[in-house]
Amino acid sequence: MNEYFASYAVVAALLAAGVAVFAGALLASRLLRPDRPTPEKLTTYECGVDPVGEGWAQSQIRYYVYTYLYVVFAVDAVFLFPWATVFAAPGFGMTTLVEMFVFLAFIGLGILYAWRKRVLTWT
Repeated sequence: MNEYFASYAVVAALLAAGVAVFAGALLASRLLRPDRPTPEKLTTYECGVDPVGEGWAQSQIRYYVYTYLYVVFAVDAVFLFPWATVFAAPGFGMTTLVEMFVFLAFIGLGILYAWRKRVLTWT
């Protein structure tokens, strides 16, 4: 049982070392950087334009929907490349083909749902 917990001790030691290096780097940068705040440095900077009005603005949800759809298709592409290599291996042909069609059916069902809800119309 000691060997079992020894492997967790190694992981915990590496995690502690990583946190210590990260905290040390942040502390060193805080101690070594110059700190001279001026009113110009403390103002909000947005693309060279002086901020006017309040900081709250309403954004359209369609931008997020298109972003989510992009992520879905990017994940789909990430799964298609390894599938293509396993598909050629002997003994995996029909199984991987069925699995990929089930996966693509879920993706297609999501796209169909978004299309039926008129999420994909850009007006």
